[in-house]
Amino acid sequence: MTLENAREITAQMRKVRQSRQYRPDPVPDDVLAELLEIARWTGSSRNTQPWHFIVVTDREQLRQVSEIRPPIRWVADAPLAIAIVLDGANNTTEAYDEGRVTERLLIGARLLGLGGGTAWFGDEVQQQRGKSILGIPPDRAARSVVVLGYPTTSRDPRPGAVEGGRKPLEEIVSYGRWGEPKA
Repeated sequence: MTLENAREITAQMRKVRQSRQYRPDPVPDDVLAELLEIARWTGSSRNTQPWHFIVVTDREQLRQVSEIRPPIRWVADAPLAIAIVLDGANNTTEAYDEGRVTERLLIGARLLGLGGGTAWFGDEVQQQRGKSILGIPPDRAARSVVVLGYPTTSRDPRPGAVEGGRKPLEEIVSYGRWGEPKA
């Protein structure tokens, strides 16, 4: 890989946004397979690989997941979701690993021409509802789905949505010690 190619990829990584509105077009099988390979090769704490992935394309299941709580109603109109099911052995490290694999899926989706978003089930009762819909055993942890498809917009359609943008680096980076600017 050349530096130029690497810079193209990092430029695409900076364009990853949460997408909540999608065309109805299905995600091609070869693209889904590539995303699942990306997920499989994501690093995990002590290489435990504490996950199992459930690919959800059934409209009724997507609708049921969307009804777990109001902020994730947008899931119903997506063509695909991947539930991240964790072993349930170590909540702390598995939460970290869940974040790692989620971000990898979102970056991979962007690089493959898709958009994606994360939908959290919510509290324990809501998580139990998600597990019931997807047939997940009680001893496993499941808190979210990564939703994927061809986005129609990256604007948040929910009421009270916050505009995007990023803070300047000077506000969020210190060098050597907290609050120290670059020399």
